[in-house]
Amino acid sequence: MYMKLFSILALALVSAHAGASAVAKETAELGWSTSAELGAITTSGNTVGTSVTGKIDARQELNNWSNDYVFSGYFKEDENTQDDGSKVKERSAQRFSLSAKAAFKLLEDREKLFVLASHVNDKFGAYTRYTTLGIGHGSRWYASDNKSVDVEIGPGYFTGIRPDGETERGFTVRGAAALKWKISPSAVFSQTLSVERGTSNIHSSAEAAISTKINGTMQMKAAFIARNDTVVPEDKKNTDTQTSVTLVYSF
Repeated sequence: MYMKLFSILALALVSAHAGASAVAKETAELGWSTSAELGAITTSGNTVGTSVTGKIDARQELNNWSNDYVFSGYFKEDENTQDDGSKVKERSAQRFSLSAKAAFKLLEDREKLFVLASHVNDKFGAYTRYTTLGIGHGSRWYASDNKSVDVEIGPGYFTGIRPDGETERGFTVRGAAALKWKISPSAVFSQTLSVERGTSNIHSSAEAAISTKINGTMQMKAAFIARNDTVVPEDKKNTDTQTSVTLVYSF
């Protein structure tokens, strides 16, 4: 599934680059735009458990700067029956991430230089903590009335802590791409992909989502997220996936 997502985005990038002559200039509105999304599932009866996912995305457009701050979290808790008949609640997923990006706008349309910092705390992941600092160049490869493709590339440095306490750190090369397609006045499809290549591991994440408007400020969003590490401990899988349906409030 992860490779299918990668292939879809790669095809989109090739198609967009081939049609670069159709680029349409776009001016972003200055000021803040923020969205908050939340999804939750609670079960009872034979299966008892709770899962919650949420995200806050705040973007700031200035004359010379474009800044982006993102916080997301996900946890899952199940009630399990022990051998003696007692019931115990156990956390089976717990992941929080925070990122901040400041991009300086260059003279050419949609060309930017950026600084990025991100931190992930994942209790059950291949890394329990993963911190990245990076710089790079971003540009818009393609834009039309209803589609856009943005790409970024640049060097960085990461620090990761494995579940056994082992610390890894080193330089990376990061590449990222984002496809946005306005299918209709009320529906938008988006696809993002980022890859960080280090000396001993390749850390990747991809998200495919479709959002539909409920009213002027509310949307319904369905998303599929895949995260992959090429080198993981023996008791961990290389790829983690998450499928969610959330409500999004924009203000």
